[in-house]
Amino acid sequence: MKCPTDRRGLNGSFATIALFAAFLIHPFPSNEALAEHEGRVQILLLGDSTAEGSVPRRIRPEGPHLETVLEQLLAAEEDLPECDVINSSLSGEYIRRLFDSKRYDRDVAKLPGLDYILIRYGLNDRARLDNFVDDFPADFKKLLARLRVDHPDAILIPMTVIPFSGEEASTQINDLVRAVAKEEQLEVFDIYPRYAAELEKGYNMLNYRRYPLAKIPAKYHELVEPFVYGPSVEVMGNELDAILGHLPGWTGDRHPNLAGYNVIADETAKYMAPLLRKRSEK
Repeated sequence: MKCPTDRRGLNGSFATIALFAAFLIHPFPSNEALAEHEGRVQILLLGDSTAEGSVPRRIRPEGPHLETVLEQLLAAEEDLPECDVINSSLSGEYIRRLFDSKRYDRDVAKLPGLDYILIRYGLNDRARLDNFVDDFPADFKKLLARLRVDHPDAILIPMTVIPFSGEEASTQINDLVRAVAKEEQLEVFDIYPRYAAELEKGYNMLNYRRYPLAKIPAKYHELVEPFVYGPSVEVMGNELDAILGHLPGWTGDRHPNLAGYNVIADETAKYMAPLLRKRSEK
């Protein structure tokens, strides 16, 4: 019986301090971004907020979250090797910030024994880079080069983005990802079609609601009090849609909720299973 563990990625200076402190107490903390590589396949998820899931973690800290669900789905296939999934993704991140903030050096470079690295960037890169069409591919290639040096045994898997910024933006990003992958002789994991297909079942089923409290009429403030975090109201799904759904932009935040991350986990498990079976045959 394979028992997947909860493995959350660590980010920023807090991550470094927490990881160091945890290591002093126990050399293999079960909930930190430390690969327990002895005898288990290591899968790293590297990306932005659509991979991290900070709001679902805040709303429902007990999860299960993306990396845990992916571990559970892989463990449910009895013919697959045991796997650990490490989620080292960060909200607001783009490739250049990953390097400039030194987070790559802190949280990615020295992870031991990585076997697969799934890379999903592009959304923030497009918003932040002055010359996205040229700079994003260059940054992506730099990341691939560093990963090849630091993790020479890992299989690198560029991913397309999920539907988030509209079809035109998504197409532009995903075309550039495919072009880089082709040039680097890597296979692309195209998650976009599955996520788009799931959205056809209900456009707002897979995103949480995050809305400024200041824009909610005062008469509803008592109602939303359990959902307030800082200046915003955060709701995992459609619980308040019947009452507040008429507010302009109520469903405007397109970040995945737990249902959205389960789509990502399920499609990732389906993509990874053949790779893991092929690995076991060698």
